[in-house]
Amino acid sequence: MHLLNLGILAHVDAGKTSLTERLLYSVGVIDEAGSVDAGSTRTDTLALERQRGITIKSAVVSFPLDGVAVNLIDTPGHPDFIAEVERVLGVLDGAVLVVSAVEGVQAQTRVLMRTLRRLRIPTLVFVNKIDRRGAREGEVLRAMARRLTPALVPMGTATGLGTRGARFVPRLGPGALDVLADRDDELLAAYVAGSVAPARLRAALAAQTGRARVHPVYFGSAVTGAGVADLIGGIEELLPAAAGDPDGPLSATVFKVDRGPAGEKIAYARIFSGTLRTRDRILFGDGPQEGKVTAVSVFDHGTDARQESVGAGRIGKLWGLGGIRIGDAIQGAAGESGGVPRAAYERHFAPPTLETVVVPGPHADRRALHVALTQLAEQDPLIGVRHDEVRRETSVSLYGEVQKEVVQATLADEYGLDVTFRETTVICVERPVGGGAAVEFNGKDGNPFLATVGLRVDAAPAGSGVDFRPAVELGSMPYAFFKAVEDTVRETLGQGLHGWRVTDCAVTMTHSGYSPRQSHAHQGFDKSMSSTGADFRGLAPLVLIEALRRAGTQVYEPMHRFRVEAPADTLGALLPVLARLAAVPQSTGTHGSVCVLEGAVPAARVHGLEQRLPGLTRGEGELETAFDHYAPVTRGPVPERPRTDHNPLNRKEYLLNVTNRLGG
Repeated sequence: MHLLNLGILAHVDAGKTSLTERLLYSVGVIDEAGSVDAGSTRTDTLALERQRGITIKSAVVSFPLDGVAVNLIDTPGHPDFIAEVERVLGVLDGAVLVVSAVEGVQAQTRVLMRTLRRLRIPTLVFVNKIDRRGAREGEVLRAMARRLTPALVPMGTATGLGTRGARFVPRLGPGALDVLADRDDELLAAYVAGSVAPARLRAALAAQTGRARVHPVYFGSAVTGAGVADLIGGIEELLPAAAGDPDGPLSATVFKVDRGPAGEKIAYARIFSGTLRTRDRILFGDGPQEGKVTAVSVFDHGTDARQESVGAGRIGKLWGLGGIRIGDAIQGAAGESGGVPRAAYERHFAPPTLETVVVPGPHADRRALHVALTQLAEQDPLIGVRHDEVRRETSVSLYGEVQKEVVQATLADEYGLDVTFRETTVICVERPVGGGAAVEFNGKDGNPFLATVGLRVDAAPAGSGVDFRPAVELGSMPYAFFKAVEDTVRETLGQGLHGWRVTDCAVTMTHSGYSPRQSHAHQGFDKSMSSTGADFRGLAPLVLIEALRRAGTQVYEPMHRFRVEAPADTLGALLPVLARLAAVPQSTGTHGSVCVLEGAVPAARVHGLEQRLPGLTRGEGELETAFDHYAPVTRGPVPERPRTDHNPLNRKEYLLNVTNRLGG
């Protein structure tokens, strides 16, 4: 029996979780399919998920097919929880993308399909809700070909659309041969010669699906079960098995972290190579850290059960790793690695572009709030908890307003903490304008630190991140001091001249020096005469900020690309509103009675556009937005972000905070 790790993905409300329930029921894992509306689904285990009827956290459940053991991963459909989807993508062997036969291709559908195709993840498409009033077949297929990919192979047709008796009739039509032959020269030659046997066609379909070159399409209903058996057949026949040698060197990736009843961390990991056993010592994360696995649970036959080991291709739950984080790679303690898992470290979707300050209620325990938010950040690192000790404030990063409501409800339900939020603001970045350098010498010009640090900051191409380069002899002082400077530089760049994260720059260390270890006669080591890492960590922010001052920085705001589809006669009302929202239309097209506008809009104005669109388009307008790029802030005052560090912009204040003594 081979293994398959299968993801179920969709736009919110397309019926993804309902399809998961129907699959589990169809293969005999559960006796009755649960209902999202009734809050009885197997994978929506959080109370909040059951209350709101949406998936918030990814969930794993297993089931057996003839010859295939499937680990099915149900993922959130709402765009505010796209980070959960991102973490799952790197551990999948295949996917089912769910599309609604009523609503058709939606904003998140396009985002997901683009990513699945870019990562070359073999994907089947299930067009759900054919039993619902308003269900369409041909129109949805044409929309998918136009807006998702033309590489679609309909696996049959739907009958009785919009009725409880709607059915899926499996049949590979002549269009399937056209699509497959376009991507296979030998098949094309046989097609031209007029002789393509059905077995040859099925073999070509399986091969091209496995390479993510085509995407079979099934129609059906998760509620009635129509088409689900055919989809299960496609999962068995067309999606590739998990690869990996259980006897090879250990290689795994953590894609989810939970906490158990006693507060212990539980890591969900996909094993790409090797076998992980209880009591094994492993390396994981930065550093790396070493830990001992105290227990292992493996997903199998509908649930997970304690086992002594978990092998390549499987997903396991691991206990005992207190420092483990989402995204950590795992390898054997001997340092052998089975290679970097596919796409395990790539960012597939845009980072969150919004943030808000968490305001504790009148009786809330601030320390308890700090602990709770830290634990939530362990489970979702992109909420980016940011503490300001001076103002005693905590802010979190967000994808949208629904995520904010979920954080609020989670703090209330799971931690008993009553909080509100300030108005949501956008997260900007800073980039250097030019180049600048600064240096401070040990024992000169009021430098209170036993260290010499010189740094130069230069602008780098957009998207290049931060590059740290030593231009001094590495043997001139202990490596730990160089590491202290580099780590501090990267940390300090989290807050630039205007308080935003500084990116797309090259930082060069131009000067270095230290006071060697010294001691008084007949006495031990004297810190006052000898450099330590703290000296370099204390001095580096002052030097870096001065270099940044001389280079200058520009604040950039996040911009979203937008696509508005609306009745053509509403275009005259739309354009002035878009202009007031600083949106820039880049293309306009008309298809019959529908106009399509595409362009860019500041992230700060997206919510306003969402609110105005229904009134401007008689409720018929559809809006898609997604982060696209950062653009210089050219309107109004430069946005500032309050600092949460010791403020190296003010030398006197910084030295008071760091050293409790003044220098110069």
